[in-house]
Amino acid sequence: MTFPADQTPAPIEDQLRRAMEGLTPTERKLARHVLDHYPVAALGSITALARAAEVSTPTVVRLVQKLGFKGYPDFQNSLRAEVEDMLASPLAKHDKWAGSAPDAHILNRFADQVVVNLQATLAGIDPAEFDAIAALLADPSRRIYALGGRITHAMADYFVTLMKVVRPDVTLLSAMSNTWPPALLDMGPGDVLLIFDIRRYENSVLQVAELAAEQGAEVVLVTDRWLSPAASHARHRLVCHVEAPSAWDSTVPVLVLVETLLAAVQDLRWQDTEDRLKRMEALYEKVRFFRRFR
Repeated sequence: MTFPADQTPAPIEDQLRRAMEGLTPTERKLARHVLDHYPVAALGSITALARAAEVSTPTVVRLVQKLGFKGYPDFQNSLRAEVEDMLASPLAKHDKWAGSAPDAHILNRFADQVVVNLQATLAGIDPAEFDAIAALLADPSRRIYALGGRITHAMADYFVTLMKVVRPDVTLLSAMSNTWPPALLDMGPGDVLLIFDIRRYENSVLQVAELAAEQGAEVVLVTDRWLSPAASHARHRLVCHVEAPSAWDSTVPVLVLVETLLAAVQDLRWQDTEDRLKRMEALYEKVRFFRRFR
């Protein structure tokens, strides 16, 4: 899709809203789905989008062509560029958030590196690989386990806390090795073990990955670009760029992938997830979990 040099294209979100009146009922259904889950809904494959919106793939093609794109790949390229701009702009424009801090200030140096990491991570993700992982995590016949290392255990904990609301049978493996045998005892063929492991790689994480794979579990690894040794036992890998001007690597790209996976699985299981969310809110209300302000 091309535009004159002096004309900036409107955000795809705005284009969808403006086009709504000229769409067929099925196309409007698709457009509403994309807008309700923007931009995550359209970052995956055309098949995944059609399935989530409960329309056909030709409907997806017709809609993006009505927006002026040659096809779905052209539409996705523009959307990804838009997402990269959204990720970069709040951080790259120093005057918006760093105030008078000089360019050499740690705020700016760290933020610049985070932007680079996010862009490199997103550029390296294969959408088909991402969709396959989301499908595994959404499959109700599979039990889900998650494990992280000394630092990345927080990512595994966060993933499990939210995924438990999205679907049942989700377990966080403790960092304590004496808890692994009981968990591995119940882990069987087809179950999924999601592992987070960035440098410095831990022998314990490698050991669990090896034992889980031996029992037939599908190992999904979120790692850095130097690849955890656990990669040799993983069916799927998501690689993050984690360098930072610090003694520790940055886990921001890992968190982005976790939240995007959660959104993708939620979309694939929305009918069940919606019911779980309603029941969860009813339980919160019953025990008065959240503070009320008047």
